[in-house]
Formats: sequence, structure tokens, C-alpha cells
Amino acid sequence: MSYQERTYREWMKAEGFLAQRVVIGESDLFLLARKDITHETQEILTGLRNDIESYIKMDPEFKTTLVPHVPKTDASEIVAKMCIAARKFNVGPMAAVAGAVAELTGKKLVERFGDLIIENGGDIFVRMGRPVVFTLYAGEESPFSGKINFRTGKPGESFGICTSAGTVGHSLSFGKADAVCIIADNAIDADAAATCFGNQVQCKEDVETVIQNAKEHGGVKGIIVTIGDKIGIWGDLEVV
Repeated sequence: MSYQERTYREWMKAEGFLAQRVVIGESDLFLLARKDITHETQEILTGLRNDIESYIKMDPEFKTTLVPHVPKTDASEIVAKMCIAARKFNVGPMAAVAGAVAELTGKKLVERFGDLIIENGGDIFVRMGRPVVFTLYAGEESPFSGKINFRTGKPGESFGICTSAGTVGHSLSFGKADAVCIIADNAIDADAAATCFGNQVQCKEDVETVIQNAKEHGGVKGIIVTIGDKIGIWGDLEVV
């Protein structure tokens, strides 16, 4: 599988914040923080990856299953949280891995360094003390890429924004959406939810149904769905 250049990262910037990148294996984190925290990020990321890889060795089904999974009693924090999110949204636990890495890395760094944003392949942990404007990326062919800007979340509180796509990126999706962007209280739930609702989009006529399903799920605070020239938007977000 070839690497797809993450050109959307060129849009990510904030005055007074340093852009930085940490890559270990499949994990490719982009950070905005007030100082260079690449060393600390590497240490945390290494630990989280070791937790996941060690667990997979004793429970291989965790990696391959596409349905909710019950973890062993001695599972690490990241494995347990991935399984909880998977159960909420009826997907496999690996559907939440990128969001879980972003979330738990972010939570540990915030304790020491304050406000920051971590993006991991379209899955984002956010904790900023001021409003942030986000821009939707739905692939180079989508008429909505770079055109939909929105605000969400409360300054000073952390939350997650994650995007799944059937036409963009390397993550597994059984849907055909150009983008299903989810806002949730944390990036782990947002990642699992993006996979869940992304799987439900097979054609333009599905957009309204998926929006309604997201409304009825207590774990979703906002959603944007795009496929071709069709878009649906609902929830705790303000288009600007």
C-alpha cells in the first residue's frame, strides 16, 4: 500500500503554536503546541504502541475482528478504551486505534504543556483555550474539500474530531462517502463513530438516514457527511 501525502496538514496552523511531527511505525502524528514536545510525544507514543502490540500477541482476534470485542482482564488502558468505544458503535476495536492514540497522547501531554492539537491521519484530539476553526477535507475530487469551515467545542475543554472515508485514505471502510466527520467528547468515540456511520453511506440517498442515525446516538455531538455533490450537516458546530 502506497503512502498518501497528507496535504491537508498545510492548512493546520495557529498563531503562537509550533507545528511538529512524530512518526513511529504506522503512527504519524502532527502536533500544534506552544513549544517543541517531540521528545515527550515520542516517549508516550512508543509506550502506547507497545501496549497495543503486546496485547495483540496474546489476543490476536483484537486486531482482526470487525465486531465488538471483550478484552482480557489485564488489558492496558488504551486497549480497554478501544473496546469500550467499539461496543458503543458496533465496530471492531481497531476502528478506534488512531483516535485512541491521539486522545491518550493528548491527555498526557496536556497535563504538562497545556493547550495543543494532535492529528493522527484525520483523527484529532483538541484542547485549546480559544476558538478554533476547522476545515473539512474530503479528498482532492470533492467539491467540499477546503470549502466547509466550522467551529465546535468549548474553549478550555478537550474533544475529538475524526473523519472516515470510503474514497480517501488507507483506513478500512465499507462505505462510499468522501468524508464522514464526527465530533464527540473524545477522539476514541469519534473515531469509532466515524467508521460506524461511514459504513452506512453507500449512495447520496443515504445521507439523510445517516444524519438521523447520528442524531439518535447519544455518543455523537456533530456530524458532516459528504458523497459526490451531496452534503449533510448536523449538531454542535457552527459553519463559518
